[in-house]
Amino acid sequence: MKKSAFSIVFIFLTFSIFSQLYIGPEVQVYPTGVIPGIRFEKAINDKSAINFRLGFQYIRHRDLGVHEDERGSGYGTSIGYKRYLSSDKTGFALSLRLDLWKNNLDWKDNIGDPSEINGSTDIIVLQPTLLLEDAFTLWDGTLLIPSIGFGYEWNDKTDGEPTGEGAILLVGVSLIKEI
Repeated sequence: MKKSAFSIVFIFLTFSIFSQLYIGPEVQVYPTGVIPGIRFEKAINDKSAINFRLGFQYIRHRDLGVHEDERGSGYGTSIGYKRYLSSDKTGFALSLRLDLWKNNLDWKDNIGDPSEINGSTDIIVLQPTLLLEDAFTLWDGTLLIPSIGFGYEWNDKTDGEPTGEGAILLVGVSLIKEI
């Protein structure tokens, strides 16, 4: 995965020679976690862009998963397509993104009972998400982009007991600069 991530980053940096490339931090929060990451966005034309994210995920499902307590972390990547509603790359845009995460969750059941059990599960998660973004120019070449998204988490591959998956609502913000 490291070679693939490096290759994709290299391709995006190479694209900057030929067209607009933006890079910067991004964070998304959802009811059971936080995702900080680095976002790369390349304009395809005046109204479209592709974006890529490398991220880390802090997860705390609490009792909203399959078990009484689920918590852990993971890393992953995202690729997306964005359609601007204006041609100056500010204002509203719709984005379709696909995330791939490799997570490890520690879980517990019967907490506090003599029969308390615990375990660990490794999962590969696929997460398609539809985002509504609103970009604001802060200064020359720098955009602040708040977003709200709705998606679905699928535990595609599980090594261990099943853990929580399902619908997900994400709120985020990116600060990207043209390079």
